[in-house]
Amino acid sequence: MRKPRVVVESPLTGNFARNQRYARLCAIDCMRKNEAPFASHLLYTQLLNDATPEDRKLGMECGFAWGESAELCAVYVDLGVSGGMREGILRATKIGIPVEHRNLPPDLMAQLDAPAPVSLRPTDGAHR
Repeated sequence: MRKPRVVVESPLTGNFARNQRYARLCAIDCMRKNEAPFASHLLYTQLLNDATPEDRKLGMECGFAWGESAELCAVYVDLGVSGGMREGILRATKIGIPVEHRNLPPDLMAQLDAPAPVSLRPTDGAHR
């Protein structure tokens, strides 16, 4: 079954570790929706120093390059919209990629601060 390519926009600045976990949960939500998510801010911050302006710019440019092949830009807004997210939204809009604002479902949101590892499967027994 074909999976649409989806760019995940979520905040990373602020509580970096918590926001990384949130981004992973957003990607899981996409997979539950039968989408193929790409969260460039999770990948490129492992390779580059997001605190360095040059590295941040390079990471964003690489993410935008991949994003050009996306079919949807999913903007997760539970924790607000950051400057980087706004840039991603503007970029997607400019090149004609639909932008969809989303919230995590309650079972995933409940995992944000939980000590257990995140789960791909819904914890309420529902199948999507």
